[in-house]
Amino acid sequence: MDEKIATLNPILEDFWLEPARNKVLYGGRFSSKSWDAAGFSIFLADNYKLRILCARQFQNKIEESVYSLLKVQIERFGLKDRFRILNNKIENIYTGSEFLFYGLWRNIDEIKSLEGVDICWLEEAHNVSKEQWEILEPTIRKEYSQFWIIFNPKLTTDFVYRRFVTSPPPNTVVRKINYPDNPFLSKTALAVAAAAKEEDEENYNHIYLGQPREDDDDVIIKRSWVMAAIDAHKILGFEPQGERRVGFDVADDGNDKCANIEAHGSVILNAEEWKAGEDEILLSCTKTYDRAMQSQAHIVYDSIGVGATSGAKFSELNDTRNLHLRYTKFNAAHGVWQPEAMYNRTQVSNKDMFANLKAQCWWLLADRFRNTYNAIKRGQKFSPDELISISSNCQHLEKIIDELVAPKQQRTSDGKFKVESKDDMRKRGVPSPNLADALVMTQTPSIGYSLLD
Repeated sequence: MDEKIATLNPILEDFWLEPARNKVLYGGRFSSKSWDAAGFSIFLADNYKLRILCARQFQNKIEESVYSLLKVQIERFGLKDRFRILNNKIENIYTGSEFLFYGLWRNIDEIKSLEGVDICWLEEAHNVSKEQWEILEPTIRKEYSQFWIIFNPKLTTDFVYRRFVTSPPPNTVVRKINYPDNPFLSKTALAVAAAAKEEDEENYNHIYLGQPREDDDDVIIKRSWVMAAIDAHKILGFEPQGERRVGFDVADDGNDKCANIEAHGSVILNAEEWKAGEDEILLSCTKTYDRAMQSQAHIVYDSIGVGATSGAKFSELNDTRNLHLRYTKFNAAHGVWQPEAMYNRTQVSNKDMFANLKAQCWWLLADRFRNTYNAIKRGQKFSPDELISISSNCQHLEKIIDELVAPKQQRTSDGKFKVESKDDMRKRGVPSPNLADALVMTQTPSIGYSLLD
């Protein structure tokens, strides 16, 4: 970009001038997002008295912030005599405007006490978590205050992408911009982008065209596998068969939700999620029981914590209605199924591979999704009980997809696989995967004392 041309990208003029609480600017590399934000913020600060908070997830030193970019724009617009550039802030001598620089990870509590912020500029905002946003949003409360949310998308499951691109809230303007929209881009930069496209088009689409990745190599189940499984039974030509089950994930705290997943063999048919407190476990069990009764399904329920009493409630319902509906508890912390057997054609036993039953069942489900992907995309052959299909008529389908691809794989100190904890997921802004956990329960490899009790 030619720094001698003191102007901003004309394509973004309407974006900056449109009134909105949240201004979301995202896209690929070389697109002028941060450059334009720096230039426009300098223009505003030189004409109005503003307090501008420049924040990013990690900032160990001032040079890691947009501080340097603002300095360049001040010089480029010939405004050095109007701004005072200090070690930790930038001030306009004439209007009294100031730029503050914070890292969210270490300073989120300090930011809560800031007053009178007019603009909160979140740079590299894809890293911002749900919990951080819930602190920031009410903190920036001055009349007509704004958030500038600027980022290169990473994953479709990232909180900021889901919140502000997939389903943006009211009073939000969203703009995607890529390098072809940047009229000041040098020939060298254009050549770099063209070479990247020739070398690896998928990577080019992500880096230079701002397309978020569907898959995270650290997750247990990849999004591309789940997407291939939508209506896979219809695509591959197999009918739902085998046992009918209802998975029941019980809410474990006041902010959590209960969830049911109904499956016929390897086909996921329907889903339901609802809010219920600990004192409403009988109501939740009754809702689950009624769903299972309609199709004479086998209930598999979470028996940890609040769910421990569910079995007694189902027994009461059986006695009251003079029925014999089957129900079995699922203890995620239980030891693995068939501990001495080798896992999936490897030379590693189940007991040496997995930390607990939960990890084993998530990995077995991942195997089914991978098989389904390979069957549809590559024509590989599998029996229906090695596959998984999710009906496109299933309620909460998008949420199920997001939850299935959210948990990351982790290792214990002795090298065994485990599923990322709900607490760790919350720290990165990902809610509890209630529907996904219920789905896992419908696909456990065996129903019986040896596995689930």
